[in-house]
Amino acid sequence: MDVDPYTKAGTMIDDLAHRTLKVFATAATDNPHPYLSDAENDMFRAVHDAFGHAAIGRGFDRHGEEAAWLKHSGMYSRLARRALTTETRGQNCAMIFHHRYERFPEQKAALLPRAFSDPRTVRLAGLPSG
Repeated sequence: MDVDPYTKAGTMIDDLAHRTLKVFATAATDNPHPYLSDAENDMFRAVHDAFGHAAIGRGFDRHGEEAAWLKHSGMYSRLARRALTTETRGQNCAMIFHHRYERFPEQKAALLPRAFSDPRTVRLAGLPSG
């Protein structure tokens, strides 16, 4: 899609219940990934949304992004988790704290330091009660 299709995770979860998932197209951001094709990057983002956000019912604010990263990171080996960390946690930190949700930061192809991809260091905030 040429625009971000979801402002709330509930809408995305409802779509998934009907076997549909929309993705904000990488091509629409004019921000290509240095190694992945636009289609590959879109597929990666769809997997993150489904197995991260939708799996735990968390939204797209900073707390939801952190929780989605933590959930999604459990699917990968340590080395692959480092790549996932750059693609999700690193991108989200830059978007939220540097660009203030106004735009996606430049795509990166790097591995953040190991400490950033260690799930044992995560302290989740903003968890729903009950």
